[in-house]
Amino acid sequence: MRYRVFSWHMEARRKSRLSKTRIMVEENPCGTLVLATGSQPRGTRAKDSRMSTPSNAQRLVEAEENKWRPAANPWMIAASVMIATFMVVLDSSVANVALPHIAGNLSASTDESTWVLTSYLVSNAIMLPASGWIARRIGRKRLLLVSILLFTAASLLCGMAINMPMLIVARILQGVGGGGMQPLAQSILLESFPPRKHGTAMAVYGVGVVVAPVIGPTLGGWITDSYSWRWIFYINLPIGILALFMVNLYVEDPPYLRKAFRGAIDYLGFGLMALWLGTLQLVLDKGQEADWFAATWVRWTMAVSTVALIGFIVRELTDREPIVQLRVFLDRNFSVGTLITCIYGCVLYGATAMLPLFLQTMLGYSALQSGLAVSPRGIGAMASMIAAGILVRYIDGRLLMAFGFALLGYSTWMLGQISLEIGMASVIVPNVINGFAMGFIFVPMTTMTLSRLRKQEMGNATGIFNLMRNIGGSIGIASIITLLVRGSQTHQNYLAADAGAGNPLVSGLVHGLQAKLFAEGADAYTAHQKALGALYRIAQQQASLLAYADNFRLLAFLSLLCIPLILLFQRVKKHS
Repeated sequence: MRYRVFSWHMEARRKSRLSKTRIMVEENPCGTLVLATGSQPRGTRAKDSRMSTPSNAQRLVEAEENKWRPAANPWMIAASVMIATFMVVLDSSVANVALPHIAGNLSASTDESTWVLTSYLVSNAIMLPASGWIARRIGRKRLLLVSILLFTAASLLCGMAINMPMLIVARILQGVGGGGMQPLAQSILLESFPPRKHGTAMAVYGVGVVVAPVIGPTLGGWITDSYSWRWIFYINLPIGILALFMVNLYVEDPPYLRKAFRGAIDYLGFGLMALWLGTLQLVLDKGQEADWFAATWVRWTMAVSTVALIGFIVRELTDREPIVQLRVFLDRNFSVGTLITCIYGCVLYGATAMLPLFLQTMLGYSALQSGLAVSPRGIGAMASMIAAGILVRYIDGRLLMAFGFALLGYSTWMLGQISLEIGMASVIVPNVINGFAMGFIFVPMTTMTLSRLRKQEMGNATGIFNLMRNIGGSIGIASIITLLVRGSQTHQNYLAADAGAGNPLVSGLVHGLQAKLFAEGADAYTAHQKALGALYRIAQQQASLLAYADNFRLLAFLSLLCIPLILLFQRVKKHS
C-alpha cells in the first residue's frame, strides 16, 4: 500500500513539472488591462513569448501607460503650471529686500524679521520631497490645486499681518503650499511633452525656476519703494486665481495616479524627515549669527539633524511604503545629476546673494539700482534656455553642460576682478554671460538626470532633485556670508601688519590727511585722530573688497569642478 501511494505521489510531481504557469494580459469588458493565469505544457511554445513572464506583462502595462498623453495642448498645460511655479519661486526672493521695511512697520528687530525668510524655507524644504508621496495618495492635480489655494490664501494673510508672529505663521503656510509646486510642475511637464521634447519642457521649467530668483529682488525693491511691502504679497492674489482656473481646466492625472493609493502612512519617516530638514535649515540660516559651532544650540541642533538623517535613511530603505523612495539613487544618472545640481545651487544662489550685497554695501547702490544691475542675468538665461531646449535634441547633453559650466566659471572669475572704481557695465557684462551659462547647464542636466526613470518614479525623483538644489543653495549662501566675514577679518590683519608707522606710503597718507584736516580748522590732536580713523576705514573697505573677490574666485573653481563630474553621466538615447 505504501508503494502505491509513493508511486502515485511521484507520478503527480512528474506531471506537474510538465506544465507551467502562463501569465497573460487580457482586457476586461470595462476596457481595463488585467492579468490572467493558465497552464501550458512544458514542451509547447507560447504563442506570444512577450506575455509569458510577469516582468514582461508588467512592461506591457507600463508601455500602455507610457503611450498616454493628456487631452489638452502641452503648451497650455505648461502655461498653467508655470504661472503657479513662477509665482512661488519669485516670492521666495522678493521678500529679501523688504525685510527692513517689514521690521520697521511691525515694530520688530532686524534679527526677528529674518524669521520671515527662515520659516518659509523650513516648511518649503519639508514639503519638497513629500510631494511625490502625497500626489500618489490624493492625486497630482488635486494636490496642485490645494497647494495653489493654500499659497494664495497665505499670501493674503501675509499682506494683512498686524504683527510679526502672524506674519511668520502665514509664511509657514506659504512654504507648505509652495513646496509641492516645483516638483509637481516638473513631473507634469515631463509627462505632458513627448520624450523628444523633454529638453523644451525643461527649458520652460528653467525659465521659472532660474530666472525668477534673478528678477525677484528688483521687483521687490520697486514695489516696496513705490507702494508698500504688503503689496509683494497682495500681488499673488490675481496670479493665484488665474493659476487655479487654468490648472483645473487643462491639467489631468496620468492613469497610474487616477486610482488613489491607500497604503499605510509612514508617520515615523515623515517625522524624521521634517526633523532633519527643519534643524538643518535652521542651522544654515542662523548659524553665522551665532558663530556656528561656538554656540551650544548649534552643536546640539546639528547633532539632532544628523541622527534624524540617519534614522530617516534607514527607515525609508526598510519600510514597505516609504514617504520618499530613496531607491531612485540606484540610477546612476539620477545620483550624478543630484550631486551636480547641489553644487550648481551653491554657485547660483551664492553669487545671487553676494553680488547685490557688494553693490549696496561697497558701491552705495540702492536696492533698485543693484537689482537693475543684476537683472540682465535673466535676459541671458531666457535666451540660453530656448537655445539649449532645441540643441539638446541633437547634441550630447554632456557637451552642453561642460560648455555651460565653463561659461559659468569664466563669468564668475570676471566678477572676481572687481574694484571700487568699476561702473555698472563691468557688472552687467559678466551677469549676462553668467545667465547665458545657466540654460546650457540646467536644461541638459535636468533632462539627463530624469531621462532613465519610469514615469511612476518621476514625482518622487523631482521632489528629491529640487530639494537638493535648494539645500545646495542654502549651503552656498551660508558659506558665502561666513567666508565674507572671516575673510574680511583675515585680510584686515594682513593689511594692518603692512600699515605700520614704518611704511613710508602709510606715513605720507596720514600726514597728508592730517594737514588737510588741520587746514580746515581742526587742532593737531583731532586732525591726527581723524586721519588714523580714515586710514582704518580704508583698510576695512579694502579688506572687504578682497574677501568679495576671493569668494567669486572660489565659486568659479566650484563651477569648473563640475566638468569632470559630467563624465559620470551615462549617454542618453536621442529621440527622433
